[in-house]
Amino acid sequence: METQLKFRDPNLTKEVLKYIKNLAPNYEVKFCHVCGTHEWVITHYGIRSLLPEKIDVIAGPGCPVCIVPAKEIDEAIWIALNKATVLTFGDMVRVPGSKISLLQAKASGGKVKIVYSVKDAVKIAKQNPNEEFVFFAVGFETTAPSTALEITRDPPKNLSFLISHRLIPPVMELLLGIGDLHIDGFIAPGHVSTIIGLKPYEIFPKVYRMPTVIAGFEPLDVLFALLTLLKQVSHKEARLENEYSRSVKWEGNLKAQKLINEVFEVTDGIWRGLGKVPNSALKLKEKFSYLDARLKYEIKIESSRDLLPGCCCHLVIIGKIKPPECPLFMKTCTPQTPKGSCMVSSEGTCAIWAKYGAAKI
Repeated sequence: METQLKFRDPNLTKEVLKYIKNLAPNYEVKFCHVCGTHEWVITHYGIRSLLPEKIDVIAGPGCPVCIVPAKEIDEAIWIALNKATVLTFGDMVRVPGSKISLLQAKASGGKVKIVYSVKDAVKIAKQNPNEEFVFFAVGFETTAPSTALEITRDPPKNLSFLISHRLIPPVMELLLGIGDLHIDGFIAPGHVSTIIGLKPYEIFPKVYRMPTVIAGFEPLDVLFALLTLLKQVSHKEARLENEYSRSVKWEGNLKAQKLINEVFEVTDGIWRGLGKVPNSALKLKEKFSYLDARLKYEIKIESSRDLLPGCCCHLVIIGKIKPPECPLFMKTCTPQTPKGSCMVSSEGTCAIWAKYGAAKI
């Protein structure tokens, strides 16, 4: 609690904002974060409204649920309707697939159950040995180690895995290749960085001359990260810095990395609305292929569709537009009736803006 209060100190906040104002250039700069929790902090505390006019913070593809492609949700729905009980996290069941969500599949007789962890999925499978279960594993480098751990523990034979894990640094690199997307610096995600450390981000300042700062999740964490980025921009420098040193170490979590490397291999991955991102996904290694639900069941799905007509989630996810610029936002697309994945999760940019609003577009 003491640390939390320290990073919400109003007097220190005013001092940091003063420095940010003094460093603010007379031209527009955009800093991109790649984390749903960072968007929550920025929007919940009204940080955008406190910044000088020329400084903007845009949201990248950092919501682990928003970026799951409709095809993989369709696969989970097919399994739930035809073969086995799908076990997954609460946010995931409301994300639209090409036609319906897992929750709607459940209402149509599909077998879907919400769990809080992969450990819960293992427990349920053990308690029901005569039923088949599939754990729909989503998330970034933060949740992949938990999935890997249970896989190495010889899970029950009636449990298989539909793997949909994604990796953050490759999609950050993709953002830099989008021609009309202007980015002056990255706020790198604290949770992911706790696992992978700093080294995977070295490419951004070294190759792309892109200032990059790892940040924590208190308001002053974000403001310090913005101040650090502004210092680099004002000095025409590009360095990798770690504002979140109380949690993120250079080498990251070596035990978690070892688990990921033992169970998974890196492959190309489809991101919802973004298409294929090279080397951005995980799949089970050959020795664990007997646990792969895609191989265990002959999944039959038609062509998938990530976006409903009018939905601009693909533009919100890369920070090209803010949620109110989507024609569906808070009209036909609301937290109660989400049309796009960004409106579902508590880490989704549209859902966050719908709940807290924002003083600055």
